[in-house]
Amino acid sequence: MSVTCALRDIAQVNMSADDLGEARDWYARFLGVEPYFQRPGADNPAYVEFRLGDYKHELGIIDCTYLPPAAQAYPGGAVVRWHVDDLPATMKRLKELGAQENEPKTEREEGFVTDSMIFPLGNILGLMHSPHYLQSLANGAKRS
Repeated sequence: MSVTCALRDIAQVNMSADDLGEARDWYARFLGVEPYFQRPGADNPAYVEFRLGDYKHELGIIDCTYLPPAAQAYPGGAVVRWHVDDLPATMKRLKELGAQENEPKTEREEGFVTDSMIFPLGNILGLMHSPHYLQSLANGAKRS
């Protein structure tokens, strides 16, 4: 297999949380799935990981005490956008769970709509409805 692009696909997205147990439970409520991986254990985890979406990408959440000293406890960094089929419904659900709008719903070009939300635990989540993503699936993009 020949690789022509250095960045092939999302492998993992990591976020941090002050209270990892609370963050794990909040994300599980929103996502509708439990984490598949927790270390050192479910009672007092330092790291949890969910598998999400068509390609089973990893969403990892780490206890902020394990972050490098220079890391800040404020929303920031790269905004990773996840495709959603119904952007308004997803935004509504996130707001019901206490998230706040970071970036308003914006149509970038016909059919490509983005938004980002700040979760109550301080992370930014990017959302996108992407016809390109849907076309890739329709054309038989490989799934993990």
